[in-house]
Amino acid sequence: MSCLLLGLIRRRGGVGASVGVRSLASIPSLPPAVADFVKGAVDECKPANVHVVTGSAEESAHILAGLEKDGMVKRLPKYENCWLARTDPKDVARVESKTVIVTKNQRDTIPVPNGGAKSQLGSWMSEGDFQKARQDRFPGCMAGRTMYVIPFSMGPVGSPLSKFGVQVTDSPYVVASMGIMTRMGTPVMDKLAQGAEFVRCQHSLGRPFPLKAPLVNSWPCNPEKVLISHLPDTRQILSFGSGYGGNSLLGKKCFALRIASRIAKDEGWLAEHMLILGITNPQGVKRYVAAAFPSACGKTNLAMMKPALPGWTVECVGDDIAWMKFDSQGKLRAINPENGFFGVAPGTSLKTNPHAMATIAKNTVFTNVGETSDGGVWWEGLDPPAAGVSLTDWHGKSWKAGDSGPCAHPNSRFCTPAVQCPIIDPQWESDEGVPIDAIIFGGRRPEGVPLVYESFNWRHGVFVGASMRSEATAAAEYKGKVIMHDPFAMRPFFGYNFGDYLAHWLSMETRKGPTHLPKIFHVNWFRKDPTVLTLLPLDPVPVLGCSWGLFGP
Repeated sequence: MSCLLLGLIRRRGGVGASVGVRSLASIPSLPPAVADFVKGAVDECKPANVHVVTGSAEESAHILAGLEKDGMVKRLPKYENCWLARTDPKDVARVESKTVIVTKNQRDTIPVPNGGAKSQLGSWMSEGDFQKARQDRFPGCMAGRTMYVIPFSMGPVGSPLSKFGVQVTDSPYVVASMGIMTRMGTPVMDKLAQGAEFVRCQHSLGRPFPLKAPLVNSWPCNPEKVLISHLPDTRQILSFGSGYGGNSLLGKKCFALRIASRIAKDEGWLAEHMLILGITNPQGVKRYVAAAFPSACGKTNLAMMKPALPGWTVECVGDDIAWMKFDSQGKLRAINPENGFFGVAPGTSLKTNPHAMATIAKNTVFTNVGETSDGGVWWEGLDPPAAGVSLTDWHGKSWKAGDSGPCAHPNSRFCTPAVQCPIIDPQWESDEGVPIDAIIFGGRRPEGVPLVYESFNWRHGVFVGASMRSEATAAAEYKGKVIMHDPFAMRPFFGYNFGDYLAHWLSMETRKGPTHLPKIFHVNWFRKDPTVLTLLPLDPVPVLGCSWGLFGP
């Protein structure tokens, strides 16, 4: 180890600058616990060098320039600092079938069904099988590549609700994206130097040099050996073989939901797959709402909604994940642990989500969307391009309306800073979080489920969340329009046994100390009328539902 050369990034007057190479043991900026973690990862993965990420603007520009040189992204000249990535067609979504929770006892992870049936509420792997799978994947997996060490915070760095992580990865695309999706770099390392605990995240694309086969779209991945492993007892995540965001940006679903839900159970709070928004009525009364929807079911559109009713305003705190904890006065407070939006592009337009369109106009990484000949992006749901402007699809091939396949992949994404949202809530980075007045559950149900109803009480509300079902979407590998059980919109993200998860939710009603439980509702924005037109979040229905529940009798 002492002879391993490491690229050290130091700060000089706030500017990150490379100052040569040193051994890991001689880097004074790495706190002991971080150094131990990095040393173990280096010993196992055998990278050519190590880059400790500072999070500076200069460093970000350098990372993107390197990605462009390697052909992993291309600049979009129509916009300010925007980039397009095209992945290997085998690496386009979360892979639930290869996502596991590793615990000593199976019942700690999943309810064990009778007759050996496969659980639909998580996937368990034994510790022995995990060690075999790890040994088959990680040794030497970063040969010839740079290992990036990313210190990051989920939530505002100073918030008591926030948690820290350190991710090692051989993907500069992950570094660029984590710089958008998390608070990343030197301020977090300073906290770790003070002894703060952190989740250990290890990720590899699984394509060491020399390559044994050519890359597709210059996108390194190893789809045959993809495995996303979570070790909640030791607060570890190990992801192998995929560069797609949900599998490689380990601060997102892996940390913020699967590991965090277990931490929340142990510490008495909630980590949920929920948007957070503030809604103000014409009288100036403001309420905050947390809402759970499965992926690709309109969370981002609702979180950034432009109300059609005069006098109403909506402001966005977050569009995907909520960490919620009761304060000393018994009020449930929530933070958005993320720093950006990782939204589904198709269907996003000036009609359905004008605020999202404004947000993504700069400093954005687009993945698997279509490209216009004038240096822009395009996807289904946008207006046709101007006359004389041609389209290239997500495979990099010429495309026109009427072609058999879509121009943009159905799960194509934009990764963009939350602070750019024109309706970002003034309290979105509040250390204490925003007060939650209502929790909403909802899914994609074409028929049979009303637009909105309120639960009788907290226990009934937990039942409503537990009985959620929704039409499958492109956010995971499922095909067709099968209606799937998706309790709490957490089916792919439970970090521990669903029975224990239900008990944890029910325990909120009997917790010690003052408790002001929020109201609970169920909504269905996707019910279709007799002409098979879907009621979208752009309509006043969501505002009416919220006003009825929050401001009405």
